[in-house]
Amino acid sequence: MKYVLLTGKTMTLFAWGVMIFNLFMPFPGNTGLALNILLLVTAFMHAMQVLMFYSMFSQQMKLTKKDFLTVFGFGVFALLEYRKKLMLQLQHT
Repeated sequence: MKYVLLTGKTMTLFAWGVMIFNLFMPFPGNTGLALNILLLVTAFMHAMQVLMFYSMFSQQMKLTKKDFLTVFGFGVFALLEYRKKLMLQLQHT
């Protein structure tokens, strides 16, 4: 599972990089437009995941800005990581 999360985070980081690169050096034609739309959809979906993260984990864990930024950047892969961390905490108590 560790390698799946790492691979997912790497691919997500690459996708963010391509979409942000497209803002400064637009790809020609419909590709650039599609990447701009995809950036908006991705940012919206990751913002929704941050809200889910807050509602699911705020009572069990002390959350920092870094936690929220991690979830915004890596989405479901970060959520799975925090879920695993919380499950380990609950097992030890």
